[in-house]
Amino acid sequence: MSLNALQTPETPLKPAHPALRLPVLELPPLVRDPEVEANRAANEALIHELTERTQSVLNQGSGKTQLLHLSRGMLLARDRIALLLDQDSPFLQLCTFAGYNQKDCTPSGSVVGGIGLVSNTLTMCIAHIPTLQGASANRAQIAKIQRLGQIAHENRLPIVFLVHSAGASLQQQFEFHYGARQFYDLATRSQDGIPTCSVVFGQCPAAGAYTPGMSDMTIMIREQAQLFLGGPPLVKMATGEETTAEQLGGAEKHATVSGVADCLVNNEVEAITEARYWVASLNWAERISRPEALHLPKWESLEPLYSMDSLLDVAQANIKKPWRIEQLIARITDGSRFNAFKPLYGANTVTGFAYVAGHPVGIIGNNGVLNPSDAQKTTQFIRLANNNNVPLLFLHNISGFMVGREFEAAGSIKYGSLLINAVANSRVPHISIIVGSSYGAGNCAMCGRAYDPRFLFTWPQGRTSVMGPDALAGVVDMVEREIFNRSGRPVDEARQQKRRDAMHAKVSTESDSYYSSSRVLDDGIIDPRSTRDVVGFCLEIFAQEKIQGNPGFGGVSRM
Repeated sequence: MSLNALQTPETPLKPAHPALRLPVLELPPLVRDPEVEANRAANEALIHELTERTQSVLNQGSGKTQLLHLSRGMLLARDRIALLLDQDSPFLQLCTFAGYNQKDCTPSGSVVGGIGLVSNTLTMCIAHIPTLQGASANRAQIAKIQRLGQIAHENRLPIVFLVHSAGASLQQQFEFHYGARQFYDLATRSQDGIPTCSVVFGQCPAAGAYTPGMSDMTIMIREQAQLFLGGPPLVKMATGEETTAEQLGGAEKHATVSGVADCLVNNEVEAITEARYWVASLNWAERISRPEALHLPKWESLEPLYSMDSLLDVAQANIKKPWRIEQLIARITDGSRFNAFKPLYGANTVTGFAYVAGHPVGIIGNNGVLNPSDAQKTTQFIRLANNNNVPLLFLHNISGFMVGREFEAAGSIKYGSLLINAVANSRVPHISIIVGSSYGAGNCAMCGRAYDPRFLFTWPQGRTSVMGPDALAGVVDMVEREIFNRSGRPVDEARQQKRRDAMHAKVSTESDSYYSSSRVLDDGIIDPRSTRDVVGFCLEIFAQEKIQGNPGFGGVSRM
């Protein structure tokens, strides 16, 4: 039979989804027993706690403050974001827990930030929450805005900043040394072709004025928005001049005299509409994509064979209990299809290629501590992913590297160093999800925060520290006892137990997911059941432009 008989213009063959060419990751049947039910209940309790804590940080100020704000004809920050986004757009909210339970910090750092569609363009959307202490810049806000800017820069996302801030927090004025970095970052993003549009909604003095002043596009609202380096009280104190905020830096003045404003509008709806027009005018997809990518077929997303809800049955709420990372992989990959790489070598680490939401991805996950063979395999796999220009997903559940004479002799340091080198020098985008423990050098090997993953999210039960609370408290206790023995002094057992308990409590607190997220050491705590959606959205962001691995890796070798 000829080719023409198989395929004619009237009956084109539809290419098969590439995931269908990969093997199905088959899981053992789930046996529902009391232990499974108890684990599910524990996971549901963690998710309920996450929901409650999330609601607490979505707070936009007291009812009285919000009513006063609304009475002035102003929208609340989250309503401004909603108006900016396309209808039915997804919105990946980031760093929600910034400042959580920290003294002198506000919920979410008085900032809403995340990625959504604006005029059909993936955009970093940031909004001050002026009803929370005037959205003055405390240390949590500084860390959050810098992280949001970094994400936008690395992923080449335009930024729309809805500005309404009282400037630096005078009670935390020393943080200025770190906070001023955001203006440096804004300038370098603009130089690198990542544009920012600022929409000014109210009175923004000093530090609050520099973001609009340095933006590629600045929109101001007549008789509502004001920008100035020094407000009326400071002007009077410094010069004796008496003036009003509107006379000093009103929108009309900046649009007609100083030239700071590029667009003058009459109300907030008009301002946000102009911001949407600005994004549409960027022609962003065509600017950042390689030309041939615009014509490639987009693979549809295939549903996994296993439901995300059933993940609560198998993923352990207690991180001390082991579980197979394949249980997660089968629930996030298209069609539950996964091509494992070297499954019989370095078996504590799972590596392989799959598709998530129609996008190719290399996956690295833990089923225990790292041995030298695990490190060798993972290093080789990272080089493969770079040669194939495929992004990497790291699924952390690791207590660290295996220790002992046998493993030191087998090259734990040597092969661990090669792995960390590969993680650091990989140039494909990385996503990290901490699903259990992520301790010490294991965190480094799995692309923890210090290794600049494009995105890093944590499950509620996730924990990050040098080592677990039990191990760390035990090691400190042993070291102190050795000091006593060497000096010939008796050990005060009651004192040692008290110190051990205090150290255990300290590490338990500081390794907690909410403690880390509060300090912007991750990009958010997520419901485990949303893992596939979050990973798919991140891969969609990566797919906007050509992914290029590190050409310096050269050919793959078995080290």
